Amino acid sequence: MPQQAIEIDTAALPVLCVDLDGTLVKSDTLHDSALAVARHHPLALLNIPSWLLQGKAALKRHLAATVQLDVAHLPYNRELLQYLQQQHATGRPIYLATAADADTARRVAAHLGLFTGVLASDGQLNLAGKNKLAAFRSHFGDNFTYIGNALPDLPLLESCREPMVANPTPALRTALRKAGVTPARTFDETVSPLKAWPKAIRLHQWAKNVLIFVPLLLAHAWAPGILVAAALAFLSFGLCASATYIVNDLLDLEADRQHPRKRRRPFASGDLSALSGVFVVVLLLAVSLVLALSVPRVIAALSPQLVSLIKPHYFLEWLGIYLVTTLAYSLRFKRSVLVDVIVLSGLYTIRIIAGSAASGVPVSTWLGSFSIFFFLSLALVKRFAELENLSERGGSTVGGRGYHVSDIEQLRSFGSASGFASVVVLTLYISTLEAAQLYHHTRRLWLLVPVLILWIMRLWLQASRGQLNEDPVVYAITDRRSLLLGVLVALIVLSAL
Repeated sequence: MPQQAIEIDTAALPVLCVDLDGTLVKSDTLHDSALAVARHHPLALLNIPSWLLQGKAALKRHLAATVQLDVAHLPYNRELLQYLQQQHATGRPIYLATAADADTARRVAAHLGLFTGVLASDGQLNLAGKNKLAAFRSHFGDNFTYIGNALPDLPLLESCREPMVANPTPALRTALRKAGVTPARTFDETVSPLKAWPKAIRLHQWAKNVLIFVPLLLAHAWAPGILVAAALAFLSFGLCASATYIVNDLLDLEADRQHPRKRRRPFASGDLSALSGVFVVVLLLAVSLVLALSVPRVIAALSPQLVSLIKPHYFLEWLGIYLVTTLAYSLRFKRSVLVDVIVLSGLYTIRIIAGSAASGVPVSTWLGSFSIFFFLSLALVKRFAELENLSERGGSTVGGRGYHVSDIEQLRSFGSASGFASVVVLTLYISTLEAAQLYHHTRRLWLLVPVLILWIMRLWLQASRGQLNEDPVVYAITDRRSLLLGVLVALIVLSAL
């Protein structure tokens, strides 16, 4: 017997009003707009103080007029969106009610096609808290229900027929509990900060900073002051690098949200707020600066005989060069074909030079030459893997990068040649007087050559097969064979001492 459709009297249901920022989407469109301005119109940021003096609603209006957010790829709360689709299917009136600017709100509503109408800030009135409640009563009387997420939503949740929350903040949870308000439904897709922040600061990328120890390890410099100074430099560089990763993610929000893998990053997915990211960037850079300033003092305290080898604040200078170069890469160079890989490889080499600056151990010409070619190969394989994965998905160009799928073979040639050039440098170094002065058994160093060749060939073979996740560092520290080859390299070097 066929089931009869259940008829719902939508006229008896209160109007469903839904907040946008932090509720329907997990991010804040005001912060997203400000970051989009920073990316596309950085000079316009100078106008923000004057816009803010006109009021928060005016600020939102100016930002919305300066940039248009990509509303199709905002981090929507999927559970809430599914609920709204169900309610829309019954014919229930649904309003998007938000303190975001009306232009942004209308574009979101047009994209989703679920809303009867839109109530939003108009450039003069910031539609939040009591202003929003007054608008509700003006339009719907007391016949409304509301879905919110933050403390300013408390008056609306207390006054509506059926309070509901989505991704509620701890402050709102506490306020609701004190007010004796129990949400009828909770649409919670929040992720624990303990899980999100390690991803945001890219802890796994700290493996790159081991390069700081390379100059002193190759020079066999084991003085206590040098080792402690290098350890502080490692921490300082790690914190600075993490800050730049966050800056890069904040500036790349729109592009990351369109990427099948990067859209899961904490800021792109809305798991972490953009505002918290800005605060953490300032904190990380401040701590990094303190550690950098302490590097020469540690040398002076633990190994005073080496003070003459250390230039004051030399490490800080290279840390600053790294910071400026990374920001320039994020803002400009990453969209310049081939220039981007040169800069990326340079960032690896800067770590080695910074290690030299921290420890007072000079970087040899051989190490510098090897690092240039080796790290250029790593930078090229990163771009190659991106294009290879894009090709498998049927794409043709890397958004915002300027590379085309047709560039795959050329990048393969560049990268393979660079990798083998580094092998040539290694073979030439083994026969030098410098090597003989540092190693008693230089002939054993020849065993490094086939190991390095094997690793480079395997890296590029994996990339050609689409088995590289676009990051050679992650590959190197997670691939079992790469780790075994790394252990073998260490054993060969130790045996040659």
